[in-house]
Amino acid sequence: MLKKHLNHPIFAIVAEESSKLGYESYVVGGFVRDLYLKRKSKDVDFVTIGSGVTLAKAVAKRFNKASLAVFKNYGTAQIKTDHWEFEFVGARKETYDRKSRKPKVEDGTFLEDISRRDFTINTLAISLNGNFGELIDTYNGIEDLENGIIKTPLNPKVTFSDDPLRMMRAIRFATQLKFYIEKETFKALKSEFNRLSIISQERITEEVQKIMLTPKPSIGFKLMFDTKLLHQFFPAMVQLQGVEFREGKGHKDNFYHTLQVLDQTCDKTDDLWVRWAAIMHDIAKPPTKRFVKGEGWTFHGHEDKGARMVKPIFTRLKLPLGESMRKVQNLVRLHLRPIALTKECITDSAIRRLIFDAGDDLEDLMILCKSDITTKNKQKEKRFQANLVLVEENIALVEERDRIRNWQPIIDGNKIMTIFKIGAGREIGIIKNALKDAILDGVIQNNYEEALKFVIKKGKSIGLQANE
Repeated sequence: MLKKHLNHPIFAIVAEESSKLGYESYVVGGFVRDLYLKRKSKDVDFVTIGSGVTLAKAVAKRFNKASLAVFKNYGTAQIKTDHWEFEFVGARKETYDRKSRKPKVEDGTFLEDISRRDFTINTLAISLNGNFGELIDTYNGIEDLENGIIKTPLNPKVTFSDDPLRMMRAIRFATQLKFYIEKETFKALKSEFNRLSIISQERITEEVQKIMLTPKPSIGFKLMFDTKLLHQFFPAMVQLQGVEFREGKGHKDNFYHTLQVLDQTCDKTDDLWVRWAAIMHDIAKPPTKRFVKGEGWTFHGHEDKGARMVKPIFTRLKLPLGESMRKVQNLVRLHLRPIALTKECITDSAIRRLIFDAGDDLEDLMILCKSDITTKNKQKEKRFQANLVLVEENIALVEERDRIRNWQPIIDGNKIMTIFKIGAGREIGIIKNALKDAILDGVIQNNYEEALKFVIKKGKSIGLQANE
């Protein structure tokens, strides 16, 4: 009996209103599953043998502060109250056309409704009529919860062919819950992977990002790779996999390296876009890979090419192309810079340039760099991490002294045009860049007096006469 867990007043109200209407009603799906997993959930799904909309309207009248939304096209309704969300739907059965994941829906029995659900752990239901709080476990969902198994209630090939998004959901649940995908269900993932082509990229990406927001997303990415689901929508990431040898020299497998970097990034930040940067940081290694005799494998310029690849990949994956994308581009472009600073004498000029170029992304850049250390040599790892800490310490000292982050030269293009009585042109860009470099390199201080002297001198060197 789960009666003691149904302590929100809505459960008793749904039971009462169902009885008045002559309906049978049940709590189903994720809320019931999460009760057994001891996970907090404030999203509740109700299934009733009758009209879900009629029941929702009756229940909503019992609450003073509740918003009711009715979705006539789907025959569903939603009530929001006290940070809870309650979904109401009538029991239904579904039939599918192979060309679409949108089924033909008809009224159905409780068993038909439960049978259409994706996994056994989501078929659990709690009765709100008769024996209030009684668990109904039609497909041994409790046993699969206890054993940590993802399994479809019906034939998995049919389940996934009917609605291929369920394949992504299987992997997402396996990653979130750290569950094992049952053998026949996994075989169906591998055989039906190409059915994913009928799913919109927005829905696929939504599941991918839920996987990315788990503590260890590498679980999901390995499963997507092994089942070839990843191949359907992210071929650039798939191409990272593999090791090539020449003259006895090989390079690391950049796919599994990327997954390790991703997991290590997740240990340090919940920021989704830093996690995307972890996935993208070496994305251009396959197209930049070269073998140099006597030297081995090189990936020169992969950081710059990788930054240029971000927008096409974001476009393909239907990710936002605004500030979030810009952040990922910046992190990919700069991800080698802090590491490079550890291999040379760290000058104030180099630190200033890093602070200036990274801007508000600086802390996230350091997280990515620390996560990019994946050597199995513990002494080497310890040395690399210590060097990055030294870079951070230098950044703090230079930033406190020079206030260079998000800095713009104190004399801008408009002021330069006024100084020399000229219009816009290449000379303005030459002077602006020279002024920026002079301040970043410590040639002059970042104040108006020194900047003005420098601008006049630089202008004179390219044939411009200052307006006295």
